[in-house]
Amino acid sequence: MGIHTYFQSLTDLERIIRCPGKFKFQEHSVSAHSWKVVQYAKTLADIEEKNGVTVDWKKLYEITSSHDYGEIFIGDIKTPVKHYSLELRSMLQQVEEGMVAHFIDDNIPEEFKSIFRRQLREGKDNSVEGQILEVADKLDQIYEAFTELQLGNTEKEFIVMYRSALIKIKQIPLHCVDYFLEHILPDLVSAGAKSPIDIETITKEALAA
Repeated sequence: MGIHTYFQSLTDLERIIRCPGKFKFQEHSVSAHSWKVVQYAKTLADIEEKNGVTVDWKKLYEITSSHDYGEIFIGDIKTPVKHYSLELRSMLQQVEEGMVAHFIDDNIPEEFKSIFRRQLREGKDNSVEGQILEVADKLDQIYEAFTELQLGNTEKEFIVMYRSALIKIKQIPLHCVDYFLEHILPDLVSAGAKSPIDIETITKEALAA
């Protein structure tokens, strides 16, 4: 019982593999994904600040580092499945949030309960920090899929992952998104030029969608 239970549970995130059931040249755990999302978010937030936007860094670190904690209870559900319908996405979110709340009620000392409820909540919202989290999360999806495509993985799942994440990112009205599309994405596409899979065409089609 107590915070020890929370600390110990973090190891479970190292054992949950993203995009289960598909062949991958490189496997990524939920724990590794969360760490990368924090790193992306730091740079994205710096870009926002350089454009005069105020960022609540404490909130940003809380929501980015803990955004997938609930997957300890439900595992990693592939994006196409998770977003098959708004109803399904809502149901999965309710289950995840309910199990996180139950975990907090059962294991976290009373004086820390409100802190954990804030830190482990769903962080994606219309705030600057929530939108940065959304971009960072999708950015890691892009890079995970890109690496597989670059290595010649012909699983269609990774084309769908790459394309859907890029479409989502370009719809988010942030300065860091403009920077990504103008300065980072071209370098990414260039790095994939020798791939047996036509990443450039997939990218152009996603941007035109």
